[in-house]
Amino acid sequence: MRVFITGGTGLIGTAVTAELLRAGHEVRSLVRSDASAAAARDAGAEPLRGSLTDLDVVRSAAGDADGVIHLAFGNDFSTPQALVANIAEETAALDALADVLTGTGKALVIVSGTPTTAGRPSTEDDPLPVDGPVGGRGRTVTRLLARASEGLRSTAVRLPRTVHADGRGGFAGLLTRIARDTGVSGYPGDGSQRWPAVHALDAAVLFRLALERAEAGSAWHAVDDEGDAVRDIAAVIGRRLGLPVASVATEDFGPLGPIFATDQPATSARTREVLGWTPTHPRLLADLELIER
Repeated sequence: MRVFITGGTGLIGTAVTAELLRAGHEVRSLVRSDASAAAARDAGAEPLRGSLTDLDVVRSAAGDADGVIHLAFGNDFSTPQALVANIAEETAALDALADVLTGTGKALVIVSGTPTTAGRPSTEDDPLPVDGPVGGRGRTVTRLLARASEGLRSTAVRLPRTVHADGRGGFAGLLTRIARDTGVSGYPGDGSQRWPAVHALDAAVLFRLALERAEAGSAWHAVDDEGDAVRDIAAVIGRRLGLPVASVATEDFGPLGPIFATDQPATSARTREVLGWTPTHPRLLADLELIER
């Protein structure tokens, strides 16, 4: 299968590209720089210069592919306005991809996040949030899954708050970076809130399975750790970096602060049962032991 992938040279995308190539697929990767083009080429993928804003490039690549995996998202979380701009850029690109793929039977695998449900871990049947800091993203994914009735084979892989590898990545990676910058391994509130997690290599397998097998309009959870307490995550980070561990004001985490402070465990029981997905790589707290000072 010829697969077009956006975001193919990031931590998650690199793992997905390798998984697809191992399974015998061909990969064409959207890249924005010479360095990313070289990385894609070294990984065995064909680089395609462009970004999510180059809608003609995105449409053409989708039309030439047998399936599409969308992973790209802007990395500017500095302000609420920047987050809104990231979501708007992604929405326009996803709509372009969906328009090309509708009626073709080709898969559009969309990256998403696990939702939050009060009092229990979220499941694949729970709706995505359509309000709050990332509500725009939830509205877009929900709308595209509903286009299954129009002949779009859309499916969403919902990633947990931390997708990690070698002690890097996700919300835990952001906590590590903040700890290095501030000299304190901090957590919001009392730190009892839980974040789900998965190793990038395990998440990559689920993206491939969704591409190959998922029915139109379906959603899946790439969750291994149902929920690690944030204070436990911060404790490992603090110990590895030799820094004090303490509660920090939610506002100090910027636009992501309210999300950081939310209890958001999630399960993947249906994903494992239906798609046969079985995580095999280290869980988050063990992987964070690889953090270097």
